[in-house]
Amino acid sequence: MKQIVVSVTNDLVTDQRVHRVCSTLIKENYKVLLIGRRYADTQAIDRNYSIHRMKLFFNEGFLFYAEFNFRLFIKLLFIKKDFLISNDLDTLLPNYLISKMFRKKLLYDSHELFTEVPELINRPFIKKVWLFIERSLVRNLSNCFTVSQSIANHYNKRYDSKFKVLRNLPYKREVDKSSFPFNTNNKNIILYQGAINMGRGLELMIDTMDYLENTLFIVIGDGDLFDKLKNNVVVRGLDQKVKFLGRITPDILSKLTPLAHIGISLEEDLGLNYRYALPNKLFDYIQARIPVIVSDLPEMRKVVEEFAVGEVLRVRSPEVLSKLIIDMLGKRKGHWKPQLQTASQTLIWEKEEILIKKMFNNLT
Repeated sequence: MKQIVVSVTNDLVTDQRVHRVCSTLIKENYKVLLIGRRYADTQAIDRNYSIHRMKLFFNEGFLFYAEFNFRLFIKLLFIKKDFLISNDLDTLLPNYLISKMFRKKLLYDSHELFTEVPELINRPFIKKVWLFIERSLVRNLSNCFTVSQSIANHYNKRYDSKFKVLRNLPYKREVDKSSFPFNTNNKNIILYQGAINMGRGLELMIDTMDYLENTLFIVIGDGDLFDKLKNNVVVRGLDQKVKFLGRITPDILSKLTPLAHIGISLEEDLGLNYRYALPNKLFDYIQARIPVIVSDLPEMRKVVEEFAVGEVLRVRSPEVLSKLIIDMLGKRKGHWKPQLQTASQTLIWEKEEILIKKMFNNLT
């Protein structure tokens, strides 16, 4: 059996996109080795493919990226590999070098516009370094895919490349409800799941809780702003209205998401990465059959309007958002049920994974 080596810089636990890609390749009779990183509190995972997680000395900043890329290069140098899959720009350099040295096919999966993330807005030198790597490598790649058509168009225009779109869709599943690890007192649940980072609209939603009664805002995930937002909620006396659950495994998350009444994806327009974003949480909400509220950004707006599964927030203010939520929880409650059922049967990985199969059958 031919072996595909897949690499990513996270600890593999919550990365559902990479897991789905690896699972598809296993079904296509490839051997798969997934390489990531290990944190001190990394959870054990059981997968139907091999995994290797590197414990690093450095876990952030330049030294992290330098150490990870060097160690990934060494790892790739000495293991069996027939094909390589690089996930995002921060794993591309060692994969590209190894692919050239050993004449192996390389697939590049760009989960986002890495050089346009908000964290680089005020770091021009670091951004230039990543742009240099991107310009030097991406234009030479033949097999590329990404999460939205807008990002694909951006790359194809800039580098005359041939990016295809592989949306981050979930597996089809029946709603399997569990319970939150605390008493919700039958309150309405507004849910956010994903990274707790800059520009995700979490501050806006927390401000909106001042205008809502009998409602809980539940935040699932972790990130740079986790402690800051959690402390801010306590200081403002909102800790009974806003709950932070931290990181949760995908299996448990799929049982908690259907308990919500509304799912939010309120990314700010902080550069092209967020403007063109098509987050997996949007599709997870739809698969859980809960209506959504999304930012007025092109890719998310297109999905919500095409499938009629929620509302688009046109004006970013707590007053406007609270009125929208009250309307959705009130007279329009249940309005989206038929559309959500239809969308949940259409926006699924079982249909999207066909692209992966085609790419491996037609590698250039």
